[in-house]
Amino acid sequence: MLSTETPTREQLVGQAAELAPQLRANASWARENRRQHESTIEALAAAGIFRLRVPRRYGGYEADTRTLVEIGTALARGDASASWVASVYWIPTWMAGLFPDEVQDEVFATPDVRICGTLSPTAMAAPADGGIVVNGKWGFISGALHSHWQEIVAILPTEDGRPLPIVALVPMSDLQIVDDWHTSGLQGTGSVSTVAENVFVPAARFLPLPMVLEGQSASRLNTDLPMYRAPLLPVASASSVGTVLGLAQAAQEAFLERLPSRKITYTDYHSQAEAPLTHLQVATASMKVDEAGFHADRLAGLVDGKCAEGSAWTMAERVRARADMGALGQLAKEAVDIFSNASGGSSIYDGVPIQQLTRDMHAAGLHALMHPDTNIELYGRVLCGLAPNTLYV
Repeated sequence: MLSTETPTREQLVGQAAELAPQLRANASWARENRRQHESTIEALAAAGIFRLRVPRRYGGYEADTRTLVEIGTALARGDASASWVASVYWIPTWMAGLFPDEVQDEVFATPDVRICGTLSPTAMAAPADGGIVVNGKWGFISGALHSHWQEIVAILPTEDGRPLPIVALVPMSDLQIVDDWHTSGLQGTGSVSTVAENVFVPAARFLPLPMVLEGQSASRLNTDLPMYRAPLLPVASASSVGTVLGLAQAAQEAFLERLPSRKITYTDYHSQAEAPLTHLQVATASMKVDEAGFHADRLAGLVDGKCAEGSAWTMAERVRARADMGALGQLAKEAVDIFSNASGGSSIYDGVPIQQLTRDMHAAGLHALMHPDTNIELYGRVLCGLAPNTLYV
């Protein structure tokens, strides 16, 4: 067992913010090579980024989600792909704490362990002596190339013939990597596909997906930890939004930094900053960035507040968590689009930050669990008195 003095939120966020210049310097390499630079991974580890959702007994920090939001935001202002990878690691790392303690002993024996994962059940599992055998493929596995373990989801037929989705922890050495990450945005996340061919998983290393979605723990030692008093989806939502908020803030900063040197072609405005249109664009987009921050704050406040008090989650609270994630994504994308449209034709060159920020934002907004339409529709459905039409709440 390890113990550590836990840094404060301010210290952790400060360390993350100090990484921004290095992340920015490595971002071009990451895009070209479709993965994070090894020096970036090392810097994130040194800043404690991979310990945020690890139990303290293994040297982790058990950070709350407000810390995750602020750190994700700070990292994204350097490189959205680096922030995305970090936030993806936080979610399966938290999930690993739901597994039996002996499994955690194995997983968290690696310092600064990195666990990638997915919630898509795109594989099949079959019973085997002492466990299961898994075959299948998973896509969009961000950070897989730097991971030690993957959290996978597969379908296991039960004795009565009904399919049971299960979550399992598998060493990356048991999986094959398919280098298929060729995308228009978030290229540096290295979100390749992974394949299992007759991979054996011991019984202790898989749990029913419904149990994990509810945040029900098979761990004896983690039962009373505050960060485990929540269902998975509110936790995942709060873990993810910092990247999107940071992208919007980075677009705002990039636009205002470039503004003094720009004029508006084919007009009498020798400085874009003098144009009333620019004033409206900057104010409208900036208000959207502020409103996105409100949703991030409310989401983290909900998750951390419920975890601290240990009270039961209502369905309304669970779908509102997803709605806050969706609303934040929608507002952030709208803000980035305004800044992008106001940046003029010269902004299409590779060296101008706004064009990459725009592509990254569009890629993030298309993620199945982050898509604004899906999340906001779910919220409205429950507000109208209907049951949610998904397990992922």
